[in-house]
Amino acid sequence: MIEPNAKANLLRYLQEARDALVWKLDGLSEYDIRRPLTPTGTNLLGLVKHVAGVELAYFGDTFGRPFFGQEEAPAWWYTRESEPNADMWATADESRDQIVGLYREAWEHSDGTIATLGLDATGRVPWWPEERGEVTLHHVLVRVISDTQRHAGHADILRELIDGSVGYLQDANNLPSQDRTWWQGHRSRLERVAREVNG
Repeated sequence: MIEPNAKANLLRYLQEARDALVWKLDGLSEYDIRRPLTPTGTNLLGLVKHVAGVELAYFGDTFGRPFFGQEEAPAWWYTRESEPNADMWATADESRDQIVGLYREAWEHSDGTIATLGLDATGRVPWWPEERGEVTLHHVLVRVISDTQRHAGHADILRELIDGSVGYLQDANNLPSQDRTWWQGHRSRLERVAREVNG
């Protein structure tokens, strides 16, 4: 790359994280995308719902471009009185298509903000303390990339627990290409070492 374009680089990494997260739903039943697989209830569809809200809030409200401008925000939105963790799971009335569709709309809305503003443009995060609420677009991009990649990592683990599917993207498995027997042996070896070290 001869002439660096910081905004394009950041957007590329954000889009890769978005794509990685969404494909983790592909081919799974409604039960599997919703079922809680950790003690705190982490689930695949909830992760997508959460990151949709993250993008809409940080790239929308923070820069005076609210997504829910004229229409009423959903019950789980940060400006509403909602139950704790309401953005981390899908109700029976919220379909996969609705949530993934909202996330894709969030991409368009966010990409519009990113295209319109310079990286040094400032905004204010309304839910942060006043003394540190002013941010730049650059700061927000890095924060949202970090958050989305973190949740894509959560989704990697959840999907592997559900059906063994692994890889950064559906068509780009970034793991060593070994067969199931090799992986079972590898896992057993790690378990044995962990037990030995623990005494």
